[in-house]
Amino acid sequence: MKIMIDSGHGPETKGKRSPDGRLREFHFNSQVADEAKKQLMACGHTVIFSHLPDRDVPLHERTALANRLKVDLFVSIHANAWGTAFNASNGIETFTYLNSPAQTKRLGSFIHQALLLSTGRKDRGQKQADFAVLRDTRMPAVLIECGFMTNLEELALLKSEAYRKRCARAIAFGIDCYSRN
Repeated sequence: MKIMIDSGHGPETKGKRSPDGRLREFHFNSQVADEAKKQLMACGHTVIFSHLPDRDVPLHERTALANRLKVDLFVSIHANAWGTAFNASNGIETFTYLNSPAQTKRLGSFIHQALLLSTGRKDRGQKQADFAVLRDTRMPAVLIECGFMTNLEELALLKSEAYRKRCARAIAFGIDCYSRN
């Protein structure tokens, strides 16, 4: 299976950082993407990144690349935020496009359940949204939120290598389970 992993936002995307500025979302996303790629390749999958380590890749370029390469799946990894100050919002969310086909919802479910089991975080549910990476791709696509940068407890987790690896392994496990069903 050919899988495109998208590390959410680029390294310089404004506002995509913890309220104290100590974590940029891209640093979490890209490290999880790197580990997920290793795990997926070990399972025999081909993995392509839609992001670059040194510049923000516009969303239309990411989705155009996925469509041009005719990847089988598109998975966008994120760390969530609510507002600009620390607060109590927490947990895992998985998004698919509005009225997605059953296969896309199934992919989202496999990844979502794996993340919940691996992290032990609150289940914020599987939701639908009109995000460009979900709307403009022509293959099953999901967007995952692995915790809140605006929650002190989850920020500590998002900054830890162990949590990043748990998220990556869960994402890879969910994708691999989907590919085998």
